[in-house]
Amino acid sequence: MTSTKERIFTPYQTFIIAILALLQFTIILDFMVLSPLGAILIPTLKITTSQFGLVVSAYAFSAGASGLLAAGFADQFDRKKFLLFFYIGFLIGTLLCAMAPTYELLLAARIVTGIFGGVIGSVSFAIITDLFALEVRGRVMGFVQIAFAASQVLGLPIGLLLANRFEWHAPFWMIVIFGMVLGAVILIYMKPVTQHLAAAKKNQNAYMHLYSNLSNKLYIRAYLSTILLATGGFMLMPFGSAFSTNNLGLTMEQLPILYLVTGIFGIALGPLIGKLADTMGKFKLFAIGSVISIAMVAIYTRMGITPLWVCIVLNIILFAGINARMISASALTSAIPSMPDRGAFMSINSSIQQISGGIASFIAGLIVIQSPSGNLQRYDTLGYVVIGSMIVATAMIYWLDNFITQKLSREKSNA
Repeated sequence: MTSTKERIFTPYQTFIIAILALLQFTIILDFMVLSPLGAILIPTLKITTSQFGLVVSAYAFSAGASGLLAAGFADQFDRKKFLLFFYIGFLIGTLLCAMAPTYELLLAARIVTGIFGGVIGSVSFAIITDLFALEVRGRVMGFVQIAFAASQVLGLPIGLLLANRFEWHAPFWMIVIFGMVLGAVILIYMKPVTQHLAAAKKNQNAYMHLYSNLSNKLYIRAYLSTILLATGGFMLMPFGSAFSTNNLGLTMEQLPILYLVTGIFGIALGPLIGKLADTMGKFKLFAIGSVISIAMVAIYTRMGITPLWVCIVLNIILFAGINARMISASALTSAIPSMPDRGAFMSINSSIQQISGGIASFIAGLIVIQSPSGNLQRYDTLGYVVIGSMIVATAMIYWLDNFITQKLSREKSNA
């Protein structure tokens, strides 16, 4: 007997989900690997916490700028070609990171990586919106979100082991090699994605297309929600490893274990969370995830020396809440734009996410200070800021959910 799960996606759709998940894996890993490497980079390059925050935010700022510039053109090309162009540029930027000998050159390499990497996520989400109905997008987002957990299970522990065994450049070499293989698979096996071209306005000026998406009042509300979501995510992440080693008392050898176990649970929970988003309601799941995240942030940012197993349990719960928020919010946001605007909307939304994340990372670097003993101070203050953004974001997502529900109801009555 064929199960319901087997009937949801065609073999090619399953292939697309896997490809996009692996693509996101490399992009997320490239960004996330800096967090655990922070404990190595700060003493090795002899930089301050604010300089490290700038390295993290440099990627985000350049990614945001390139996403805005690309938005006007995003709906005028085959999405496969658009995706490959920016992915090749991303791999070149990561290669420069792998060869950077100094802080200044690493900073420049992160800017190059961000210019190309910042567009890839938006193209991926536009492809998902083109190829999958809203009713199953929660599941799709859940599988794609596995990339976040997989980067912890496979990428971060391996990256840390490589960095500890060799030196900090090694994880970037790993990403480049894996990305080259993935790029070849996309080039050979992925079909063109051109459905949106038929619905696009003929001879529309790219800048007018960008302006119409930036000035749309409905889209603006979605962009504001993204700003709040990015604030919560980017503020705590850059200093996660430094907080774990200096404040929680974990060793560099224990960090891979922490990320590995948390990531395994993330992989297991991702599809389940996606299915719940489709069945119980995307806003309901977002609200539950927000409550869990707020509680965990309040606890985690005030902790001192803590056993490894306690850190693992709290991290699992925290990331479950964060994943519930991100999967449900991504699925909801994908229903906002009309087909001719999807590429531009996703690019702008991704840019706003990156820029907001860059600002959040930079501000986090100003709030958090490192004492002479190595402990991070004012991390709890950072937690309060994150909690505030989560509360306001929940109200914004509630409004978007109501709008989408009414929109779908009108479409059914007119059908």
